[in-house]
Amino acid sequence: MADHIELGKEGEIIAVDYLQKKGFQILARNFRFKRAEVDIIVFKNDLLRIVEVKTRQSHYLAGPEITVTKKKQRAIVKVANAYIEDNTFIGETQFDIISIVLNKNGLSIEHLEDAFYPVL
Repeated sequence: MADHIELGKEGEIIAVDYLQKKGFQILARNFRFKRAEVDIIVFKNDLLRIVEVKTRQSHYLAGPEITVTKKKQRAIVKVANAYIEDNTFIGETQFDIISIVLNKNGLSIEHLEDAFYPVL
């Protein structure tokens, strides 16, 4: 498997651990709808959060969160809507990004809460 795929999987494991330590209930991981996927879906304080995890080995040029383009955001929203319909969830939903930089110098995690608003 390619190194960037392994790095992404490791980042998701780190993000799940981070969220659990912060008291979030993990509802789903790698939830798919058609060809799109949401990394993590969590719940806390009556708020459903759809979490995109971006992991890189450096902040060279920009942080990992910059790769969540409008096109990617639209795909995430579609998957989130499918999850909400499948689980008949009624309540507020928020879209977060967890940005992870993991390299020989250590680990950096940034949780960008309410990182973007749904756009279709």
